[in-house]
Amino acid sequence: MSLLSFLSGEKNKTTGQAKPGICAALDLGSSKTVCFISRTEQTAEGARPRIIGVGHQSSRGMKGGVISDLELARANIRETVQRAERMAGVAISQVSVALTAARARGEGITLESAIARGEITERDMRRLQDAAIAEFQRPDEVILHAIAVSWVVDGQDEVSDPRGMYGRNLAVNMHIVTAPVGPLRNLLNCIEGCHLDLKAVIASPYAAGLAALTDDEIELGATLIDMGAETTSAAVFASGSLARLTAVPVGGRHVTSDLARGLQTPLSSAERIKILYGSALESPSDDRQMIEVPPVAGDGDRMNAAPRSMLNSIIRPRLDETFEMLRDKLDLSGRLDQNHRVVLTGAAAQLPGAKEIASRVFGRPAHLAQPHSVSGLGDAVSGPGFSVVSGIILRETRGAAEAISGPPKLNASRAKRGANRVQPQRETVWRWLAESF
Repeated sequence: MSLLSFLSGEKNKTTGQAKPGICAALDLGSSKTVCFISRTEQTAEGARPRIIGVGHQSSRGMKGGVISDLELARANIRETVQRAERMAGVAISQVSVALTAARARGEGITLESAIARGEITERDMRRLQDAAIAEFQRPDEVILHAIAVSWVVDGQDEVSDPRGMYGRNLAVNMHIVTAPVGPLRNLLNCIEGCHLDLKAVIASPYAAGLAALTDDEIELGATLIDMGAETTSAAVFASGSLARLTAVPVGGRHVTSDLARGLQTPLSSAERIKILYGSALESPSDDRQMIEVPPVAGDGDRMNAAPRSMLNSIIRPRLDETFEMLRDKLDLSGRLDQNHRVVLTGAAAQLPGAKEIASRVFGRPAHLAQPHSVSGLGDAVSGPGFSVVSGIILRETRGAAEAISGPPKLNASRAKRGANRVQPQRETVWRWLAESF
């Protein structure tokens, strides 16, 4: 905990927990690290978070969305959190963190059970979800999210809430998101080294969808594409819940690298050129508009020049490839519904022409979205690049609509638990007997 955190006195001295209504979210991206601190406000529409503290800076010690240098990452997190604490005027003792989808994967599981009593109760639903989670075993992986996508009552599918219904058989279709133990242990070690408790780990495209999609889009169906610096990920939402997530290891930094090679200019200059002049859309004046291009070190001090059409010819193929890779992955999963909307978010999605290319590749209209339902965001932190951290805040404020909650269980190896699969099922049976009789 920082000295400011200790002196502020906002931490509960008896329990060590943060003040009620205070949430903290951390997005450890490849290009930037962001911390939001929020206070929950009660409105006519229900609980709504207001951002009271913001800290963000360029990432250090991170590569590809995972920790590459523990000490650098710790220093980066401490500085970012302290900036948010100073702005908020409160201390935080625990934080919820985003995990890139490149390190997470989702898989569906269906489980059916007979109902002892005719009317389906909350306990019946919970028992079946617990049994599905116990049945789902993946060596050396930890469950991040377990979400009931839909229910089936006596063959009637697509039931959103079976409580109070009558039936003899109940089945649940669940989407379970897992992540490797190793990166999560490193993440936990890094957070604890900053004297913080890890409250939860959330897959980044899932969090981005909660912030960037409207309630109608989540209910009717939407494919959320989060374009980051080194990863482009997709989360498919349907019937009000997450139904699929996937990712490809390509992002905005790859566009910058392509420009640096094609224009023979330093990476920093290529990034600036991309922001100021980059586009994937053609214009009649592109051949006539010349752009100054700084030379790489050793090539002298004389500025080079390139037509803007050259930038477009470099950017467009990379975006085509990115969306095609993502589309093919979603097609293989059987989750690409032609009626779903395509929604782009993330800092790299702001590149002109990105939504037009996404629309052409996916064959559906696409639009750019930024965080909503979060108040107190300044202009500098309200854009698409802050959807992930805003989504974490929304999830913490509204409560997670999932079968499990809390931080990932890293104390025991999934491989060891998977070696004895009878034990979880036996515990489920004993719990059922205790609750039923």
